[in-house]
Amino acid sequence: MRRAFLVGAAVAVALAGSVYGGTAHAESPAAKASVSALALPEPTGNHPVGMTTVHLEDEGRADPWVPTEDRELMISIWYPATKPSGTPAPYMTTAESKEYGESTGLGLPPDLFTTVATQATVDAKPVKVRSGLPLVVLSPGFGMPRATLSGLAEDLASRGYVVAGIGHNYEANGITFPDGHTTPCVACENTDFPRVGAVRAQDVSFVLDELTRKYPAWKGGALIDKGRIAMVGHSAGGFSTIPAMLRDPRIKVGVNMDGNFRFPNDAPLNRPVLMLGKPSHVPGGQDPTWDETWNELTGWKRWLSVDRTEHLSFTDLAPLAKQLGSPLQELDGDRVDIITRAYVAAFIDTHLRGRNAPLLDGPSAQFPEVRFHKS
Repeated sequence: MRRAFLVGAAVAVALAGSVYGGTAHAESPAAKASVSALALPEPTGNHPVGMTTVHLEDEGRADPWVPTEDRELMISIWYPATKPSGTPAPYMTTAESKEYGESTGLGLPPDLFTTVATQATVDAKPVKVRSGLPLVVLSPGFGMPRATLSGLAEDLASRGYVVAGIGHNYEANGITFPDGHTTPCVACENTDFPRVGAVRAQDVSFVLDELTRKYPAWKGGALIDKGRIAMVGHSAGGFSTIPAMLRDPRIKVGVNMDGNFRFPNDAPLNRPVLMLGKPSHVPGGQDPTWDETWNELTGWKRWLSVDRTEHLSFTDLAPLAKQLGSPLQELDGDRVDIITRAYVAAFIDTHLRGRNAPLLDGPSAQFPEVRFHKS
């Protein structure tokens, strides 16, 4: 169960089969393609995308999983740039790729995730706008490196958002720090999901403090509009949106992508929330926490499911597995990626920019795979 939740047995089998030719898809042209051909889909916005990393240390706050250390985080920041820098942004470090791959137990090539081409460049010059740039905080699934949401981050940055992807230390299989050491998922050894949600809520508040203070941890922090902040998460990162929003009023809107709400559902929240999940995440479905949470949301809200998807479909692994010839889900990997980007952007544009998004009004002929529930 631990392995399936952390990295998904489905994606592990898909990737392993593609690399070694061990699945029914192995004879397809895509499966025979070079691993070096892996690439994130191109962003849909008008801006080139810059990317940088920031190391943060919350001095005086003991790490919940390794109490002898202060809480440390690695942050990836994507942002709209004036032009590319010429240095492609890496997807994962060699050590992160090795750690993440080994967590599957299926003998994946240790450098597999270092070969993924991104659509961002390192330390490109940020654009400057008089009104400031809205901020989106991304929180990945439990055990998953923050890189697995890079495609969504790049797309939002190309649309004019600053995006901060949080590497929650000891909650991911592979986080590399500036001194070169890489940490494992210590929290995975004895999972306490309500605690994970509470810890991530603290992490998010700390990141917001560091990015918006007078002398911000990122040199472009002065560009951030403190009044327009969203949080988007997948799986554990998704269920952490609610405790983070309840803790920190600076987070104006939240998106949960297929995360079970593993916390007490007894605190009303009067801010916009989007619940986006696989087909089993429907009213009266296998996970009652979605129904319970829905009833506690007293503000603007939407509950959507996407046909023929799986838990990991809302991450980069959907288009990447397709490129390797072993799809994660029945729905085309690029198609589910387009859907995820479109609905997340429409939701955030509506509530942080005041833009009209008919996509959120009801079922769309453009995306017949998306079902609306209790809207």
